[in-house]
Amino acid sequence: MVGLFPNQAVVSQSFLPTSPFYKPTPSPAPHPQKRPLFSAWSAADTVKDKAHQLSAEAQREYEVASQKAQAKAGKIELYSGKYYAACVVGGILACGTTHTAVTPLDLVKCRRQVDSSLYKGNMDGWSKIYRAEGLRGIFTGWGPTFVGYSVQGAGKYGFYEYFKHLYATLAGEEAAAKYKTLLFLSASASAELIADVGLCPFEAVKVRMQTTIPPVFNGTLQGINYITAREGTSGLYKGLYPLWGRQIPYTMMKFASFENIVAAIYGYLPGGKEDYGRGAQTAVAFTGGYLAGILCAIVSHPADVMVSKLNADRQPGEGFGAAMSRIYSKIGFGGLWNGLPVMIGTLTGLQWMIYDSFKIFMGLPTTGGGSKQTDQIKKTAA
Repeated sequence: MVGLFPNQAVVSQSFLPTSPFYKPTPSPAPHPQKRPLFSAWSAADTVKDKAHQLSAEAQREYEVASQKAQAKAGKIELYSGKYYAACVVGGILACGTTHTAVTPLDLVKCRRQVDSSLYKGNMDGWSKIYRAEGLRGIFTGWGPTFVGYSVQGAGKYGFYEYFKHLYATLAGEEAAAKYKTLLFLSASASAELIADVGLCPFEAVKVRMQTTIPPVFNGTLQGINYITAREGTSGLYKGLYPLWGRQIPYTMMKFASFENIVAAIYGYLPGGKEDYGRGAQTAVAFTGGYLAGILCAIVSHPADVMVSKLNADRQPGEGFGAAMSRIYSKIGFGGLWNGLPVMIGTLTGLQWMIYDSFKIFMGLPTTGGGSKQTDQIKKTAA
């Protein structure tokens, strides 16, 4: 019986590739319509790789454009005329573009400030405006908004940088470091006082366009001519005092809190500001601006409501105090807070991000947090 069955060694040798009896099993041909395994993952990887390539190309283009701009402008010394000019351009980009972008939000906010029963909310307001005036109606007031807040941004950021350096130099290095928050508050208040003189005429036109239904004029110059023909030049500035009352506290909180928040963020992070790239620095700028925006919106919002009311409802020849008293008796304390959730945080965060991004683009240090370059300048000035 033993001779009838091969032993284990013979069986093993028979199936080895070296055996003459070995025949490999051919692999089955792939089905012509069968999809490859995990094809969705492959597509996602392709998209990811393409996104990385586009990002790298965009980064290279940005570097080239930045180098060209810096070469064309020449070396920019801190606190020189070129430096303040760059800050002016950054302020125009920061304020003009952001305020224009949120015109639909501002439109509903202003109309609800004048008449809180007009719309239930933003979506209800946009729906009613679109049905009555079309898509163009949703952007009512964008022209004076862009011009006015570009002028204001130029003065706000440009003069803030100027007054901050001026007051720090007058106070001396030690006092400036000890009372830095007071320095930020003073510089921002001085800058806003000047900037609002440029903003006020365009703010008057904007509010009239947005709160008069239907608008009696459709363009910025047309609005200026309309107001001056009926009320004189003073008609463009009748909201200046409440505008100061709104914007100066807003800007003081905006700049002082931003500077301190950014300094606190860099103080918490390992290393100094110089150790982080442009992406991280702009992220810090947005975060600081967003948190500062929440604080300054709460501080300034009652005056914002009163500006809208005065520009829309102040009678010719009526005194400022009398108009304020009459309007407050109609709306009460609660009415001063209409529309508050609309503008909190995001607008200010975007402004600081754009402003500091432009400074980086021009080869300048970002605002707040300190840097080796600005510290050296302060010591030299002292």
